[in-house]
Amino acid sequence: MGRILMIAVALLVSLSCVRSNAADKVRSGDSLPYFILKSDVNGELSSLELRGKVVYMCFFATWCPSCQHELKAIQDRMLPEFKDEEDFMIVAVGREHTDAELEKYNKERNFGFPLYPDPDRAVYSLFAEEMIPRAYVVDRDGVIVDASTGYDEEHFSTVIKTVRDLLDNSTSVEID
Repeated sequence: MGRILMIAVALLVSLSCVRSNAADKVRSGDSLPYFILKSDVNGELSSLELRGKVVYMCFFATWCPSCQHELKAIQDRMLPEFKDEEDFMIVAVGREHTDAELEKYNKERNFGFPLYPDPDRAVYSLFAEEMIPRAYVVDRDGVIVDASTGYDEEHFSTVIKTVRDLLDNSTSVEID
């Protein structure tokens, strides 16, 4: 009985982290919505401050297995590739998490990028209604060139290439 319950819980958690386009509010080709993220740990960040930078923005939850894979890929693959790029920024947003929760979580994981809280889904609600992880690649002009839901290792490799292309070129690049 305990094993069946564990499988049922795992299935429900997985279903809450699957791909769905129906809940998208922001898609590739759209402009980045205006928002302000507030964090006692990392300070305040406005979407206006991202202009002129190539941005990888993701929404995650600490309980979501797919989110854990994405955050690990950001730490292990994306951060080393772009850590010295002044015009690149990672914006990781903990949906329905507080600063305290994210600070505790980051002490366990030791990520090399800031985690911003979005306890009431105020910022998340500008991008989508449901489903995580969600990630967006934003060009220097504030245009979203890639929007994805869920974590897929092959797609993440394409995202890294796209970020590199955006950083190396002054023109926008789109992912298929």
